[in-house]
Amino acid sequence: MEELNPLLGDLEEVLLHEDEIKKRVKELGEQIACDYRGKELVVVGILKGALVFMADLVRHLSIPVIIDFVAISSYGAATKSSGAVRILKDLDAPIENKHVLIVEDIIDTGLTLSYLAENLRARKPLSVKICTLLDKPDRRKIDIRPDYNGFQIPDKFVVGYGLDYSEKYRNLPCVAVLKPHIYQNQGRKGSLPNGYDNGNK
Repeated sequence: MEELNPLLGDLEEVLLHEDEIKKRVKELGEQIACDYRGKELVVVGILKGALVFMADLVRHLSIPVIIDFVAISSYGAATKSSGAVRILKDLDAPIENKHVLIVEDIIDTGLTLSYLAENLRARKPLSVKICTLLDKPDRRKIDIRPDYNGFQIPDKFVVGYGLDYSEKYRNLPCVAVLKPHIYQNQGRKGSLPNGYDNGNK
């Protein structure tokens, strides 16, 4: 298997296998479609991490859907974020009087999602909800909970299914723990995923 995909040799353990992710994403899609039946939904993906999850999720939405994306970046002193966020790519269309679903790969501290949700609510949509593939409640710094969540995971350094380390591993079909020696003593601001660099997701 590792000969087919050398990235697998960098993994310490697989937390979520491809089949269980597919099953849960289908369940989430069916639940969301049921909840928004008769309504038009704007699905907002957060680049780049949510791209894989969102692509699979929307194919299970049997309702009218508009797809849009935002790209956001935190900033602050050293490697600790102040919680301040800047939008690198904004929505392409207004969301006033529309139902909005934010789709994210992982939520840990909650700082970024809290900022984005409040930013979008200020644009007068009918509603704003959050759907995340992974939830790390042990890292929460702000009281925010996803309305739809795929899996709750422990506070481990995970990659795959859209999550990266130094822009690698996003294409893995599973969610796995990266071997510590790969990222220990190599991290620099902006290089670690899952909020480990800025503590802001």
